[in-house]
Amino acid sequence: MLALLAASELCGMAPWFSASAVAPTLSRLWRLDTVGAAWLTISVQLGFVAGALVSALLTLSDRWSARRLVAGCAWLAGLATVGVAWAPGPGAGIALRMLTGAALAGVYPPGMKIVAGWYREGRGLAIGVLVGALTLGSALPHLVRWAVPAEHWRPVLVIAAAAAVVGGLLVLLVPHDGPFAAAAPPFSWRAAPRILADHAVSLANLGYLGHMWELYAMWTWLAAFVAASELARTGGDPAAGGARAPALVTFAVVGSGALGCWLGGKFGDRWGRTLITSMAMMLSGACARGGPRIRAPARRAGPAAPRLGCHRGGGLGPVLRCGE
Repeated sequence: MLALLAASELCGMAPWFSASAVAPTLSRLWRLDTVGAAWLTISVQLGFVAGALVSALLTLSDRWSARRLVAGCAWLAGLATVGVAWAPGPGAGIALRMLTGAALAGVYPPGMKIVAGWYREGRGLAIGVLVGALTLGSALPHLVRWAVPAEHWRPVLVIAAAAAVVGGLLVLLVPHDGPFAAAAPPFSWRAAPRILADHAVSLANLGYLGHMWELYAMWTWLAAFVAASELARTGGDPAAGGARAPALVTFAVVGSGALGCWLGGKFGDRWGRTLITSMAMMLSGACARGGPRIRAPARRAGPAAPRLGCHRGGGLGPVLRCGE
């Protein structure tokens, strides 16, 4: 069951960074500056926040079957991603990216709920595996970008969209939301002051805020970082064969988070999630501090060594990600 849920999440989250994987091409076609290119990812994050808030306010994963919610939202994200491939300009493209993010808010959190409903013992490990699949799925478009010729950018988006459709189909093979699934109480604004006054919850939320800030900054700009390093290494010589290296390096570094998620789940259950979280975030912070200073010397060294660290955030069980 866990393998099926992980495969569904891997495929369903593929649209997240699909436009980022082809951002240089979209920037050229749509004449975007660096700020406009950043909006290809910022719009997804904003859409995700909006979608998550609406889902929480309406308690959608409790009103409806979480499996059907994941499937429908994965299909919507896939449809929006195909739309980006043929969007007439940046306005429509960024709007579709925002819709993608809103739809993915119905894939990731409800997927966590389904796993929690199926596993009581070893729940941390199970959720770690699920988030590892999410991480690998987020990296998938970069692997496709590396595999296809540079002039063929639309297949990157189409394959990500097709993966989301497959993910939606896979989750429907799960028979129900789990034997340990428990309905959440109705949403109440009266609970907000109690939550905000809870010191432990506030600290976890602030830690997760910092985690996400660093994580998505790195995931978004790693390809550009490696591309600039390759340009310095090769001096812009196309015969040096470095044109496709950024996509492959980005996939490898981001995708390595799958291992971090598994380790976080395993040791979080054994040693305590607070300890593992704190250790991972301190290591990640140290890597973030030193990472931007690493670059390849011109014409001498190999591709820039991407920073390697670990991330783990709060939430339902472990969310540890290496590759940052």
